[in-house]
Amino acid sequence: MVRIDIKYEGDLHCSAVHGPSGRTLDTDAPVDNHGRGASFSPTDLLATSLGCCMATVMGILAEERGYRLAGTAISVVKHMTPPPRRVARLDVHLAIPEASAAGIDAQGRADLEKRANECPVRLSLLPAIAIPITFSWGT
Repeated sequence: MVRIDIKYEGDLHCSAVHGPSGRTLDTDAPVDNHGRGASFSPTDLLATSLGCCMATVMGILAEERGYRLAGTAISVVKHMTPPPRRVARLDVHLAIPEASAAGIDAQGRADLEKRANECPVRLSLLPAIAIPITFSWGT
Protein backbone atom coordinates (compact mmCIF):
# COMPACT_ATOMS: atom_id res chain seq x y z
CA MET A 1 0.00 0.00 0.00
CA VAL A 2 1.25 3.46 -0.90
CA ARG A 3 -0.41 6.68 0.19
CA ILE A 4 -0.45 9.77 -2.00
CA ASP A 5 -1.71 13.01 -0.41
CA ILE A 6 -3.08 15.58 -2.86
CA LYS A 7 -3.95 19.20 -2.26
CA TYR A 8 -6.02 21.24 -4.69
CA GLU A 9 -4.34 24.64 -4.64
CA GLY A 10 -6.84 26.47 -6.86
CA ASP A 11 -6.56 27.67 -10.44
CA LEU A 12 -6.73 24.03 -11.65
CA HIS A 13 -3.41 23.23 -9.93
CA CYS A 14 -2.77 20.26 -7.61
CA SER A 15 0.23 19.25 -5.55
CA ALA A 16 0.73 15.59 -4.64
CA VAL A 17 3.05 14.15 -2.02
CA HIS A 18 4.36 10.58 -2.33
CA GLY A 19 4.06 9.13 1.18
CA PRO A 20 7.09 6.82 1.24
CA SER A 21 9.58 9.33 -0.17
CA GLY A 22 8.02 12.71 0.56
CA ARG A 23 8.67 13.79 -3.04
CA THR A 24 6.18 16.16 -4.60
CA LEU A 25 4.61 16.38 -8.01
CA ASP A 26 2.49 19.20 -9.41
CA THR A 27 -0.25 19.05 -12.02
CA ASP A 28 -2.03 21.72 -14.02
CA ALA A 29 -4.95 21.48 -16.38
CA PRO A 30 -3.86 21.60 -20.03
CA VAL A 31 -4.26 24.75 -22.08
CA ASP A 32 -6.95 23.11 -24.22
CA ASN A 33 -9.02 22.43 -21.09
CA HIS A 34 -9.07 25.76 -19.23
CA GLY A 35 -5.59 25.45 -17.72
CA ARG A 36 -2.17 27.00 -17.94
CA GLY A 37 -0.37 23.85 -19.03
CA ALA A 38 2.41 24.74 -16.58
CA SER A 39 3.01 21.10 -15.64
CA PHE A 40 1.85 17.58 -16.37
CA SER A 41 -1.92 17.20 -16.58
CA PRO A 42 -3.54 14.21 -14.85
CA THR A 43 -3.93 12.44 -18.22
CA ASP A 44 -0.30 13.28 -19.07
CA LEU A 45 0.63 11.39 -15.92
CA LEU A 46 -1.37 8.40 -17.16
CA ALA A 47 0.68 8.39 -20.37
CA THR A 48 3.89 8.91 -18.39
CA SER A 49 3.00 6.07 -16.03
CA LEU A 50 2.53 3.69 -18.94
CA GLY A 51 5.92 4.43 -20.48
CA CYS A 52 7.76 4.36 -17.15
CA CYS A 53 6.04 1.14 -16.11
CA MET A 54 7.03 -0.57 -19.37
CA ALA A 55 10.64 0.56 -18.95
CA THR A 56 10.70 -0.58 -15.33
CA VAL A 57 9.39 -4.10 -15.88
CA MET A 58 11.67 -4.52 -18.90
CA GLY A 59 14.54 -3.30 -16.72
CA ILE A 60 13.76 -5.92 -14.07
CA LEU A 61 13.87 -8.72 -16.65
CA ALA A 62 17.01 -7.23 -18.21
CA GLU A 63 18.78 -7.21 -14.84
CA GLU A 64 17.77 -10.84 -14.22
CA ARG A 65 19.25 -11.88 -17.58
CA GLY A 66 22.28 -9.60 -17.68
CA TYR A 67 20.99 -7.43 -20.55
CA ARG A 68 21.77 -3.73 -20.76
CA LEU A 69 18.83 -1.43 -21.52
CA ALA A 70 20.35 1.87 -20.38
CA GLY A 71 19.66 4.56 -22.94
CA THR A 72 16.37 3.05 -24.07
CA ALA A 73 14.03 5.86 -25.12
CA ILE A 74 10.28 5.61 -24.69
CA SER A 75 7.85 7.97 -26.39
CA VAL A 76 4.15 8.04 -25.51
CA VAL A 77 1.80 10.21 -27.55
CA LYS A 78 -1.55 10.83 -25.88
CA HIS A 79 -4.71 11.42 -27.94
CA MET A 80 -7.84 12.81 -26.26
CA THR A 81 -11.46 12.65 -27.41
CA PRO A 82 -13.68 15.69 -27.77
CA PRO A 83 -16.03 16.27 -24.80
CA PRO A 84 -16.68 14.34 -22.79
CA ARG A 85 -12.88 14.18 -22.62
CA ARG A 86 -11.08 10.92 -22.09
CA VAL A 87 -7.87 9.31 -23.28
CA ALA A 88 -8.67 7.62 -26.60
CA ARG A 89 -5.23 6.32 -27.62
CA LEU A 90 -1.69 6.09 -26.30
CA ASP A 91 0.87 5.52 -29.06
CA VAL A 92 3.96 3.96 -27.50
CA HIS A 93 7.35 3.59 -29.14
CA LEU A 94 10.34 2.01 -27.42
CA ALA A 95 13.74 2.49 -29.03
CA ILE A 96 16.48 0.24 -27.70
CA PRO A 97 19.96 1.50 -28.64
CA GLU A 98 22.27 -0.56 -30.85
CA ALA A 99 24.74 -1.15 -28.01
CA SER A 100 22.01 -2.78 -25.93
CA ALA A 101 20.12 -4.53 -28.74
CA ALA A 102 23.24 -6.26 -30.03
CA GLY A 103 23.48 -8.31 -26.82
CA ILE A 104 19.88 -9.55 -26.85
CA ASP A 105 18.84 -12.50 -29.02
CA ALA A 106 15.42 -12.90 -30.68
CA GLN A 107 13.94 -14.83 -27.74
CA GLY A 108 15.19 -12.24 -25.27
CA ARG A 109 13.66 -9.46 -27.35
CA ALA A 110 10.33 -11.31 -27.53
CA ASP A 111 10.39 -11.82 -23.75
CA LEU A 112 11.13 -8.13 -23.13
CA GLU A 113 8.35 -7.05 -25.49
CA LYS A 114 5.91 -9.41 -23.76
CA ARG A 115 6.95 -8.05 -20.38
CA ALA A 116 6.35 -4.46 -21.56
CA ASN A 117 2.90 -5.39 -22.88
CA GLU A 118 2.04 -6.96 -19.53
CA CYS A 119 3.21 -4.14 -17.27
CA PRO A 120 0.81 -3.34 -14.38
CA VAL A 121 -0.24 0.02 -15.81
CA ARG A 122 -1.01 -1.47 -19.24
CA LEU A 123 -3.06 -4.24 -17.65
CA SER A 124 -4.95 -1.67 -15.55
CA LEU A 125 -6.13 0.42 -18.51
CA LEU A 126 -9.55 -0.13 -20.03
CA PRO A 127 -9.80 -1.78 -23.47
CA ALA A 128 -11.49 1.45 -24.66
CA ILE A 129 -8.01 3.01 -24.80
CA ALA A 130 -6.14 1.91 -27.91
CA ILE A 131 -2.48 1.27 -27.12
CA PRO A 132 -0.43 0.53 -30.24
CA ILE A 133 3.13 -0.35 -29.21
CA THR A 134 6.18 -0.46 -31.46
CA PHE A 135 9.75 -1.46 -30.68
CA SER A 136 12.91 -0.45 -32.53
CA TRP A 137 15.86 -2.66 -31.77
CA GLY A 138 19.19 -1.05 -32.50
CA THR A 139 18.23 2.51 -33.30
